[in-house]
Amino acid sequence: MSKPVVALIGRQNAGKSTLLNRIAGKQLAIVEDFPGTTRDRILADAVWNGVDFTIIDTGGLEFTENNSIARGVRQQAGAAINEADVIIFLTDVKQGLSAVDLEIASLLRKSGKPVILAVNKVDNARLESEVADFYRLGFGDPFSIASHHGRGVADLLDKVVETFPPELPGTEKPVEGLKIAIVGHPNVGKSLLLNRLVGKERSIVSDIAGTTRDAIDIGFDFNGQNMVLIDTAGIRRRGKVEQGIEWYSVLRSMRAIDRADIALLVVDATEALTAQDAHIGGYIEKAAKGVIILVNKWDLVTEKNKTTYTDYIREKLKFIGYAPLLFISAKTGQGVSKIMPLVLQLAQERGIRIPDEEVNSLVMQAVTSHNLPHQGQKILKVYSARQSSINPPTFTIEVNDSRLIHFSYQRFLENRLREVYKFVGTPIRLVFKAKG
Repeated sequence: MSKPVVALIGRQNAGKSTLLNRIAGKQLAIVEDFPGTTRDRILADAVWNGVDFTIIDTGGLEFTENNSIARGVRQQAGAAINEADVIIFLTDVKQGLSAVDLEIASLLRKSGKPVILAVNKVDNARLESEVADFYRLGFGDPFSIASHHGRGVADLLDKVVETFPPELPGTEKPVEGLKIAIVGHPNVGKSLLLNRLVGKERSIVSDIAGTTRDAIDIGFDFNGQNMVLIDTAGIRRRGKVEQGIEWYSVLRSMRAIDRADIALLVVDATEALTAQDAHIGGYIEKAAKGVIILVNKWDLVTEKNKTTYTDYIREKLKFIGYAPLLFISAKTGQGVSKIMPLVLQLAQERGIRIPDEEVNSLVMQAVTSHNLPHQGQKILKVYSARQSSINPPTFTIEVNDSRLIHFSYQRFLENRLREVYKFVGTPIRLVFKAKG
């Protein structure tokens, strides 16, 4: 199941960005004390009472202004409302109930989505008495909060999680099988690749960037294995995302990666890799999904030097250096037959379970062959190692002080594990646990 989505909706300067930072537990949104700061949408992962969800910070709504920025904010807020499972309608007790709040309330009622009303900046008893005026918005009992201090936010989140829709069986049974998301920026040939893989015209193919706007799930059988291909909308660079529905597509693409087992990252051989290609690769790595890099449109490259191009990609996407590369042409079919067998190999690699004694022996050999990290007089001690889970392969290493572990040493241990167990196309996770 996809994670539930919570949208923060409200007028300018109501404190939505501050509330998002409070819920996410880190500084994600730019917070300034003047209206109109948030224009682009910000997504964050959050968890409350063991429930994972995605929260969207939207720009402040303003109905009297009709410039391009105000229109864009309204369009993107509308897209967030469409995608949301629950809406937090944030108001400001210090500004009081306004005509803008009443217009937003009317807009939210038309959406048919669950709405939870929160009155922000209630940081003393005098302001608490003024919350009653917000009952006029018609959304029941408002939650009094002060997002800057965290007051009342826990009660608000209890209500949000309680309001999430139950996972009830629908009229359509979800397609079951190994889930593969096809991702990449617009016009790299993702839909054409999907059609080539399933052998049917199942997704619209066009030379116009961004044709596919919804993620499309297509189930099929490959050598007796149930597969689900998720054809996602093209992900653009943040500043290039068009208003409204294009941004809505970006969110769906990210959610497709979240629910996939393996991602096919499609890049264009006729163009230089972009920051967005790296961004998508980083998102896949963070989500701990298996990944294959598909260099598409290889038939259009006149000077086909695979070694040079491989080195180039490895340098640009070095954080997913474990990802295999395939040079393909979705248009002619070149190399496409190699994709699904490699997908099956990745699925097997993600499910590898290594006996504890083998893991412990390998890690201890690595530890004795390398200088141990230290801080001052304190030196790292490694007591034991074992594999704690699969999908992705995860290893728990017991040490005297996990704070002594730095990135380079973690990478050293990962590389030693990969020398023996390749873990092709999948990240591995190392968890360092202080003894006792």
